[in-house]
Amino acid sequence: MPTIKRSDPAPSRWSWRFQRMMLTPGIRLLLRAGIPFALCFGTASWWLSDPDTQAAIQATVAEAQASIEERPEFMVNLMAIDGADTELSENIRTAVPLHFPISSFDLDPAAIRATVLEMPPVKEASVRIRPGGVLQVDITPRVPVAIWRRPEGLTLIDDGGALVRPIARRGLRTDLPVIAGDGADKHVDEAMALIDAGAPLGDRLRGLVRLGDRRWDVVLDRNQRIMLPTEGAVQALERVIALDGVDEVLKRDIARIDLRLPDRPTVRMTEHSTEEWWRIRQLNTGTE
Repeated sequence: MPTIKRSDPAPSRWSWRFQRMMLTPGIRLLLRAGIPFALCFGTASWWLSDPDTQAAIQATVAEAQASIEERPEFMVNLMAIDGADTELSENIRTAVPLHFPISSFDLDPAAIRATVLEMPPVKEASVRIRPGGVLQVDITPRVPVAIWRRPEGLTLIDDGGALVRPIARRGLRTDLPVIAGDGADKHVDEAMALIDAGAPLGDRLRGLVRLGDRRWDVVLDRNQRIMLPTEGAVQALERVIALDGVDEVLKRDIARIDLRLPDRPTVRMTEHSTEEWWRIRQLNTGTE
């Protein structure tokens, strides 16, 4: 009886190795995710590298962005300025040229605030977008307390010595005192204390002059001056005013009252008084 030869069901060595390799987790992950990802990435990169495709995508994104930014609830229609006078408001609108309506996405409140703060009359400012499409600008202006006379002209300054704005002539602000001299703007607080102390002088007080950036002269009408010391200027001025209240010193023909040496005040008469004094003295001595 012939022998039947049966095939060996065991796989070959290479088939066995291939099957074992396909059961490896790394190989299975590569076939399941790695190769599809690489194919998709390569295809997308090739498609996106086309200039026409890039232009189409940019146009679509820009159109979508514009459709959102230009919605009515995001549009700003006007700018409101509070806390500033008419002149300052016009200067702010000139410094921040905006063409309304404008999208709120195109506005930079921080940059607008920085621009407004660069203006001398502005002490503090806040910028925000108010509901209803209003760009709200709130201004804290500098309040001028004196007129600083300098070679460039007359300038209003605040209590900190900051420049507010130039003025054409003194008569525009007769309510403010005048100070002059180099460094006067750095000592406004002292100048205002002297102005307050000199209030009893009334309209006779013309202003203050800073000399050598060390001390003040009080300028009165009739070309009179009170030369104050470096230290204790307010007290020295108060003593002169008290003396004037008793003896009416400032009503006499005096050009200067020098208080730079507190222990030795000096009075300088006018040229006319000096000549008259010498004439009377010569008469009394019989030389004329």
